[in-house]
Amino acid sequence: MSKAPQERAFQALTEKISRERGVSCGSYKDKCLKRRIAVRMRARGVHTYEDYGNLLDRDAHEYQELLDALTINVTKFFRNVETWNALKPYLVKLASARPRLRTWSAGCASGEEPYTIAVLLAEAHADGFVDATDVDRLSLERTRQAKYPDSAFTEMPAILKHRYFRDGQPTPLVRELVRVLAHDLTRQPPPHPPYDLIVCRNVVIYFERQAQERLFQVFVDALAPGGVLLLGKVETLFGPARGRLTLVDPRERIYTKPAPV
Repeated sequence: MSKAPQERAFQALTEKISRERGVSCGSYKDKCLKRRIAVRMRARGVHTYEDYGNLLDRDAHEYQELLDALTINVTKFFRNVETWNALKPYLVKLASARPRLRTWSAGCASGEEPYTIAVLLAEAHADGFVDATDVDRLSLERTRQAKYPDSAFTEMPAILKHRYFRDGQPTPLVRELVRVLAHDLTRQPPPHPPYDLIVCRNVVIYFERQAQERLFQVFVDALAPGGVLLLGKVETLFGPARGRLTLVDPRERIYTKPAPV
């Protein structure tokens, strides 16, 4: 099969997935989509996009396996601990100035990130909440169960693990700060804006540039004046949103939203 028919078949498959399961495939980079669809094709022993589309018609369960593959994430508590150390002073400052901190972990994967934020809120003696959102049902279920293996804690300071976790699970103080919500970044508005802190690390990189630009605008709009946005280290803010935020830590990708004068 030549490249052109392959591309047409790939486009037909992604349009089918978007139409039948409400996933905005057009927002993802083609390279990412092809790689993750290929994982499922190999697992099911099919070799063409047409055959995989026919398989989806026959086996509805395969749709869920595919969606899980498209949204797979790897994370840990305090992953890249230097990032969280850099964020902490901004969080402490916000906690001292506001009675209740509203935070959003956008694309929370299996929950290590929102519970990391909750630990920082507890350390700052801050009242508030963390909206933990994802489009993947398995990720959300793991976040709700909040039961983690030892490998998830390898980057977390031991004193914080001892203080806020028991047998791999967060203590009630931390757990009650996290609200787990199903949410599709590409289709739905932020759940409970305005937020004082939005954390979205290594999620936007999977989207096409137009979708990235739109998401950055969504994040800026959802931030309260003086709020903080944390992106992944390989992600760069661009488009109109760039002019609305101040980059305060280039290495750790920490931005703040100026308060009105």
